[in-house]
Amino acid sequence: MGERKGERTRRRILTAARRKFAEVGYERATIRAIATEADVDKSSVIQYFGSKQDLFREAVRWQIPHDQLTTGDPGHTVENRLRSMLGTWAADPDSPMAVLLRTSMTSDEAAELLRRRLTTEVTDHIAGTIETPDARLRAALFSAIMMGIAAQRFLLHMPDLAEADVDDIVRIATPLLRSLVAPEA
Repeated sequence: MGERKGERTRRRILTAARRKFAEVGYERATIRAIATEADVDKSSVIQYFGSKQDLFREAVRWQIPHDQLTTGDPGHTVENRLRSMLGTWAADPDSPMAVLLRTSMTSDEAAELLRRRLTTEVTDHIAGTIETPDARLRAALFSAIMMGIAAQRFLLHMPDLAEADVDDIVRIATPLLRSLVAPEA
């Protein structure tokens, strides 16, 4: 069964919103510009999403597939997480996480949303797998390193990371990240 017209329109609006938020930031993006980019009426954007704030929240919604990435081996799990993150960002420069990170640099609302999402999607989950008194700090450091790699490779295009082979990044970063999540192993 094919996608219904309303679902296609909604998806087109979300895609246009991600592009526009990535291009000009949250503050400067307008419902009208997003509607134009999506080739819909401004009223359609409002009908599907209500407000710019609600549209932004939906456009930058992301979820980590923890169950698919987690194995019994912490090193393998870290490698899965790192490869997944690098693959997701490489496949779509305007992915929800990339747009949220970009806009968080200029919007307090986006920064708060990023803090909440990273806390619930990364820190809370990772900390729950670490059996040390400093589990939350270890999980936060894990998240910071992962975000740093993504930001420098895909947003800042730092030459050494942007041009590096994924296998080399994984080979070098995995032991560091593993030491955070499995310090006793």
